[in-house]
Amino acid sequence: MRSLAMLKPVKSILWSVALLLLGNGLLNTLLTLRGTAEGFSSAVLGIIMSGYFVGFICGTWVSGRLIRRMGHIRTFGFCASICASVALLHLVFINPWVWLPLRVVYGLSFITLITVIESWLNSQAAGHERGRIFAVYMVVNLGALALAQQLLRLSSPEEFLLFVVIAILISWALLPITMTRRVQPKISERPKSSLRALLGFAPLAVASAALSGLAMGAFWSMTPVYAIQLGFDISGVGLIMSASIVGGALLQIPIGRFSDKHDRPKVLIWVVLLAALVAAAMPFAPSHEILVGLYFIWGGLAFSLYPLAVAQLIDQLHPDEIVSGSADMLVMHGAGCAVAPIAAGSLMTIVGSHGLPIYIACVFTLLGVYALYRRRRVRALVTRTAHFEPMVQSSAEALEMIFDDTQRDLFDDPSFYEEDERRRLNGIVNPSNS
Repeated sequence: MRSLAMLKPVKSILWSVALLLLGNGLLNTLLTLRGTAEGFSSAVLGIIMSGYFVGFICGTWVSGRLIRRMGHIRTFGFCASICASVALLHLVFINPWVWLPLRVVYGLSFITLITVIESWLNSQAAGHERGRIFAVYMVVNLGALALAQQLLRLSSPEEFLLFVVIAILISWALLPITMTRRVQPKISERPKSSLRALLGFAPLAVASAALSGLAMGAFWSMTPVYAIQLGFDISGVGLIMSASIVGGALLQIPIGRFSDKHDRPKVLIWVVLLAALVAAAMPFAPSHEILVGLYFIWGGLAFSLYPLAVAQLIDQLHPDEIVSGSADMLVMHGAGCAVAPIAAGSLMTIVGSHGLPIYIACVFTLLGVYALYRRRRVRALVTRTAHFEPMVQSSAEALEMIFDDTQRDLFDDPSFYEEDERRRLNGIVNPSNS
């Protein structure tokens, strides 16, 4: 009963995000399937799908200004209308060079919708309940993405029905959030970037964010193409995508909690090298069933890398730098995601369908080798071990919701100030002061 009471102020927001991510998760997979059916090459599909992440990155700077100008509800209505209409425009103009700008516009509008939802969620959650509310939000997020893949069973990607379903789901996402009587929150200014300083201060964390984006962007964009080329039917494509997402949802927390109690860089090395090994084994899977199992394991490992990178960064940051630094990590992850579909799609065009797992294995191996180098040659300065929090690529507002409690815990801990004084005496400066 207490949990239900905790969710009462945010239940309309959670309903909206569930409907929105059902539509978005279905559209991302559907477009690659429809593009494949229309004869688009893997390289062309990679370029098209990268447009979403380009729009996503641009939206991280535009969304806050738009919300401050129009308000949360009007911004949500404005961007939801764009997303629903863009989904249908893919049917009107079946041309790869029209789809590319449509994906950019959709990505920009979608991140603005997520910013509206997460800033509102942040404002409605009481300070002592934010962690639990964010956990529920993540369950809704990943659950909707996994369920969305099963909606592929409703119709063939070559028909119009699935596109209509997407437009309906995104339009329905307007209903709960526009019916609420709760006061709209104010959105704060985006923290000042400290990316240049982070590259010198915590290069392993930044590299992990970027390279995990290079892998995950390829997964989201090109896995449906890979599955179709291997002979999976549409239901099988949905099964592979759902298995990966469910694996990520189930394994993130045990991996993260293990990293809280042990040497986090070492845990990151093991996770990334195991993910590379599983990806490298995919071309040799003797059956479709075993390949689905490999994707489940791979999803559990791969989905953990970005939150591990963020936790690794927070281990090395002053509390008042956490939100700014984490927002920069989000941009680096998004930049990796934007490049990934083009790189993976081009490799698939050159070497065939197995170019996708080969590409992912190479990216993760590169990250593992770099992490080993950093661990052997450089001893990272850790202020205090942060708590791992499961997450997906999201907005800076979600990061603020997660790490407000982390900042308070650090400020309340006297040992932090002893460590901070040692940093000062040793001439080690904070990113914001360098």
